[in-house]
Amino acid sequence: MEHKVEIKRAYDPPSKDDGFRIYIDRLWPRGLSHETFHYDLWDKEIAPSTELREWFHSSPDMLWEEFSKRYEEELKSNPAFASFMNIIASKPKITLLYSSHDHEHNNAVVLEEILVNDGWIPCSDM
Repeated sequence: MEHKVEIKRAYDPPSKDDGFRIYIDRLWPRGLSHETFHYDLWDKEIAPSTELREWFHSSPDMLWEEFSKRYEEELKSNPAFASFMNIIASKPKITLLYSSHDHEHNNAVVLEEILVNDGWIPCSDM
């Protein structure tokens, strides 16, 4: 089965092309109600730890490379990540939803890269 992944802000409107929508932040997105935010799974267990998130937000541009490395280490040692991979294995398309204002420096970008490196999605789809 060929898999595809998209990344979208939680505040962007849903699309029928999104596939299985997964919110991957630990905190609920500010200003969105449970009735208006459309997602299929909220997997806060694969979000960066509170400590890592707070450390990173102190200076995202300067800390990006180290954050990416630390977040990947957290994921690889997290039993919830294996469960996440089992869930998405049967999904041909997923959309990772994040709430950060920064489109280039957020946990969804790191998670997508991990999925590519692990062969879940082909590199050409990035």
